[in-house]
Formats: sequence, C-alpha cells, structure tokens
Amino acid sequence: MSTGTRTGRRPSPLTEILARRAEETPDQVAYVHLVNGEEPGEQTTYRELHDAVRGRAAALARLAGSTPSAVLMYPTCLEFIRGWLACATAGLQGAPVQVPTREYGVQRLRGIADDAGTTLVLTTRAVREQVLADFGGLPDLAGLELIATDELPASGEPARLPGVSLSDVALLQYTSGSTGSPKGVMVTHANFWANAEETDALWPVGDDGVMVSWLPFFHDMGLMLGVVLPLWSGHPAYLMGPEAFIRRPARWVEALSRFRGTHTAAPNFAYDLVVRSGGPRHPVDLSHRRVAINGAEPVRAATVERFTEAFAEYGLPPAAMAPAYGLAENTLKVAGCPPEIRAAALRLDAEALRTGRVVPVPAADERGEDRPTASVVSCGTVVGDTRVRIVDPATGRAVGSDRVGEIWVDGPCVTAGYIGREEETERVFRARITGEEGAVTYLRTGDMGFVRGDELYVTGRLKDLIIIKGRNHYPQDIERTVESSHPLLRPASSAAFPVEDGEREAVVVVVEADTAVLKRMAEDEMVAAVREAVRRNHRIDLDEVVLIRRGNLPKTTSGKVRRRYCRDLYLAGRLQRLGGRLEPVAS
Repeated sequence: MSTGTRTGRRPSPLTEILARRAEETPDQVAYVHLVNGEEPGEQTTYRELHDAVRGRAAALARLAGSTPSAVLMYPTCLEFIRGWLACATAGLQGAPVQVPTREYGVQRLRGIADDAGTTLVLTTRAVREQVLADFGGLPDLAGLELIATDELPASGEPARLPGVSLSDVALLQYTSGSTGSPKGVMVTHANFWANAEETDALWPVGDDGVMVSWLPFFHDMGLMLGVVLPLWSGHPAYLMGPEAFIRRPARWVEALSRFRGTHTAAPNFAYDLVVRSGGPRHPVDLSHRRVAINGAEPVRAATVERFTEAFAEYGLPPAAMAPAYGLAENTLKVAGCPPEIRAAALRLDAEALRTGRVVPVPAADERGEDRPTASVVSCGTVVGDTRVRIVDPATGRAVGSDRVGEIWVDGPCVTAGYIGREEETERVFRARITGEEGAVTYLRTGDMGFVRGDELYVTGRLKDLIIIKGRNHYPQDIERTVESSHPLLRPASSAAFPVEDGEREAVVVVVEADTAVLKRMAEDEMVAAVREAVRRNHRIDLDEVVLIRRGNLPKTTSGKVRRRYCRDLYLAGRLQRLGGRLEPVAS
C-alpha cells in the first residue's frame, strides 16, 4: 500500500531549519502560548528563538560533558521548545516526560533517565522548585541534576558545538506503556523531516497555515503538530496546556476560530468531550479549518458524526475531521484521510471479523437476520515513500485484501529503534515477510487491521485480543458497547480484559462511574445494562463488571486505557469498588 514518492526541498536537521528561518524570516512569530488557553501570552520570533537556542546549547554543552542525553521535564510552554532544540544543537538526545504530580510520575522520570543513560533533567525554575517541594525526599530523585534552562546564561565563553546530521537522534520518544514497559524510540532528524513532509503532502499547510494545539509535548502527536510541523513549514503555532482544555474543552474551538487555525489534532475522546461539554461561549467561525486530525486511539464513527454535526452551524467543513493512524515507532503519522473526503465507516459482520475475514453488511440486510456487526472507520491512505503491508503475525506471510492481519510499515519515517534494546529492535524494526526475497525490512506495529481499496482500517492491538471459544474479540469493541449501554456512561471510561480461572478465559469489564451517576440509577441497574449489552452484541457473558470511581481507570499520559495494568491491579485486589474493596478472580 503506497502512493508513490513526493519530492521537495533538501532534507535538513531541525537545527538547520531553525537557522534558515531566523535568517530568512527573523521577525516572523513562530510560537505563541495561550494563557489559560485563551489570551496570547509569551511568544517568540524565529530570530529570538534561534538566539535563545544557541545560548542554551552552549551552556548545555559545557554542563553535559560526555552525557549523551537529557530528560525534558516541562509543562506546555515555550521554554520546552528552547530546551529541546538546544539539546539537539548541543548533540544531546532529549527525552520528554510529564511533570510529575504523583509518586508514580517521579518513578517514571527516574526510569526514563536511567534508560536514557543520563542524570540531567532540564526544566524551568518554577517546575524545579515545585517538584523538589513535593517530592524532594524521594529516593528516585537522588543523583538527578535538575537544571532550569530559563536560568542559563544567554552569553559567555562560546562552546564548540557539534555538527548535526540527518542521521543523528533528535529525540527519545518514550512509549506510553499501554501494552508494556515504556521504551525509548530513537527519532532522527531525517525521521522528523520525512514525517513533516508526508504530513504536509497529505494535509497541505498552504500559505495561510496556522496550527492550534492543546496536546502535551511529551506525546508524539503534540510534539509533531505543535512544534515540528510549524517549524518545518514556517507557520505559527498557538499552544495551550492540556489542563486548560480539560477544564473547558470549548476553549479549543474558540482558539481555532480566533486565531484562524487551519490544522489541529487530538485523540477521539477529545472530540467527544467538546460535544458533551456544551458549545462555545463566544461566536466562532470554523470555515477556515482544513483538517482536524483524529488519532492516537481508536476512531469511532459516532464521534466523527457527532462532532461534524455539532459544529456544522459554525462553518466546519463536512470533511474536516480526518481519522488517522500512527505510532511513535514511525515518528508519528502512517496514514490519514485526505482533505475534502469524508472518512468511510464500514459496517462489518462481527463474526467474520473475529475469524480474520472482512465481510461488509449492507445497511438493510436482505436476509433480515439479527447479525452482530462491528463499525470500523477508515484511517485513510499512505503518502510519499511509506508502505503498509498486512501480515499474518503467526506465519509472517502477507495476507490478501479484506483479510485481517498485523500492520507492518516500511519507509523513511520508521525510526532507528529502541535505545539500549538491540534484540527488541531487531524483532520489531527489522521484520521480513516470509516467502518474499529482497532486503526490505518492516516495522511490526503490534496493531491489527486490513486494507480495502487502498485505505487502511485498524481493528485493534495484537496483544489485547480476547479469545473466547475460538473467536477473536477486540477489547475496544466491547468497551464501545459498554460505554453506549447507558446514557450516563462516558467515552473512554471502561477497560475490558481476559482473566484465567484455571479452566477457561473469562472476560472482566471495569467501568468508571461516580456517586452523581449512582444517585440517578441503582448500581445493579448499571451492571445489568452493561452485561445485557455485551451479551447481545458480542455473545459474551461477562465474568464480572467492576464499578470504580471516576478518574481511577488506569490510562497512559496520552489518554489510552492501560488494559494490562488495569488487569494487574484487578488480580492483585488493588482496584477499589465504589462500595468497597474488590475481590479478585484467581489467576
């Protein structure tokens, strides 16, 4: 699956792109931070950014010595951009992390620092003081050097800065850990260039391009759409913190209107949240918006329809929502729906899908039978030199069209592998298709899907499959059923996973609720509704439905449900029911 090669400008490292912007358009605004997600606050031009990056890079080069990398612990702010690009200029591999708010976050910080082989943690003065005040006594911070880059001298003895090449690692993107231990993906400057070029080929930025983003920088989509693509294309980005979006989601669409944003991106749950939270406080005009990328988690047809309908009156183009598929190991984007084309949603025979076959079901089934169905949204096509193959994960052989298999990817966006994990890099990044000659190797994504008419459809994670009576069930399909079983349940509020009781594989569902919900309905009513919906749609009798308090469902930093971790907590008896302690099933 490939659409050919797109040629363009000479590929350059990020540092060279910044230098060129500072020379050619020195006074152009590059990035603007929106205070509370609304009012323009700090901003920087390309010349100001270039000067700040060079000054910080010189200081970091003196501080780092032979240290190969640095952890980037910043909130959403312009200092992150200065700090990261300074790392790249100084020859350091930057590894973004979320600012810790709990002990788990400090443990993750330490784990990433150790994995990256560094004790340097770059941050702001305010964050450093807050982290030390909250967690200064924890052993996980011992030995780490927290450096506030906004305190580094802007001048001084010039340091000899290394030359930066396209093959150099520009970033260590640590995976979110939704299906395993976080791993550091080595993203090169060449990878960033290729992914930005392909993104522009698919969703052209144009002469009037403006990016608006609330996604955190420690997430690959937030980094690419909020920092890299604006720099690559030479167009401004208006940035707000994720906390501002969560507090009032309509700020996002208001910012798109006010600053005439043409490009934005978010996971599926965010579009649902905007619709559910009510309309904007101020009149908005979304007619200039060209693409709203929907990725990072399963795309739901109902969400696309609801969001498009809700904002049609504000001028949102019908095809502005662009479902897409990507992953950190491919820098970001693999495939996406092109502009002006509404994403296709297939209604498939669920039983056939569980056996790996793609059998569309007409809207009006002529047989008149009660056929279980599944809705799968197209994630579009690939562009440039990226290629997608669908492969049987057990045999390594390519499968035909309309057959489900593992998604394998080849192309210039495939990253250099996992830092310090040679065996896993060889297995994941250098796979070969059985029976095919040649030197082509592929990235094994661990995601299942199929290709139909040159469009990629993603059906679920390989490792998350639930197998009941010989049939494959995707947990997100069960979760979708759970969350639609009662109007008081919210999107992304459940986790479905298998457990072994010694004789069979049973299915448990954990569902978020709260006392406000249960004031309007009995607990057993909600449990019964969930059980009946799953039985009706999937022919599965749930072993247990566990209700937990809202906000306690384990998720990654990007909002994905951590099913395996949730299962671990369940089996260990560490989840809390709304009414008491959970008794786990034996494993």
